[in-house]
Amino acid sequence: MKVLNTKNITKVYGGKEDAGSTRALDGVDLSVEAGEFVGVMGPSGSGKSTLLNILSGIDIPTTGNIEIDGRSITTMSKDELALFRRQKLGFVFQEFNLLDSLTLKENVMLPLILDKKDSAYMEEKIKEIMSLFEIYHIKDKYPHGVSGGQQQRAAVSRSLVSDPAIVFADEPTGNLDSKSSNAVMRLFTKMNTERNSTILMVTHDAFAASFCKRIIFIKDGKVCMEIVSKGDRKEFFDRILDCLAVIGGEKNEI
Repeated sequence: MKVLNTKNITKVYGGKEDAGSTRALDGVDLSVEAGEFVGVMGPSGSGKSTLLNILSGIDIPTTGNIEIDGRSITTMSKDELALFRRQKLGFVFQEFNLLDSLTLKENVMLPLILDKKDSAYMEEKIKEIMSLFEIYHIKDKYPHGVSGGQQQRAAVSRSLVSDPAIVFADEPTGNLDSKSSNAVMRLFTKMNTERNSTILMVTHDAFAASFCKRIIFIKDGKVCMEIVSKGDRKEFFDRILDCLAVIGGEKNEI
């Protein structure tokens, strides 16, 4: 079953297509099946961040259609989209985006509070999710009192607490050291394998990308190639590096 499906997505900045305009996306067709773990990679300025913002409803395309969980988000009103994003989409950001004034538990619970869920249900759900990612024992600590890796575990827990149709991850290991990056990517694998979560992750990091099942490469606003993992992470990592070299990724992006 397709969770995400796009047709001819374009994004032009600067008004009409004239000498002063910039075409960030140029006819992107993309689909993600339920339970897939898909990475999006490409050189700086390739359009991958623009694509993520549009797919997740943060920005709107100039042309094209986006369907998530069988519904077109491009035809929704502002209020409809806000509700849909809260109930159907999960988000994990590079900066964690945790509220410093709330405990980890309160941060994870926030989407359920906004949806006015029953308190007993919330308690049960929080214990399930935070236990899965091994942070339930620190649930009453504040973000500033735990490590970056633990903050990201809380952010991942929050992204799953509403059982979203798809989780969008934007450079989730960007602010972490190699040990914490490895731990967070194993969390994503756990989400994908144990909860069958559908994940689309934008990353410039080949190591993080090697945990995905499929990688889509973007250059100049277009999908230029795609590779699928055969199950061997080391072999997949090497293939990712080869593809980045072919499309012109800089070494600091590899």
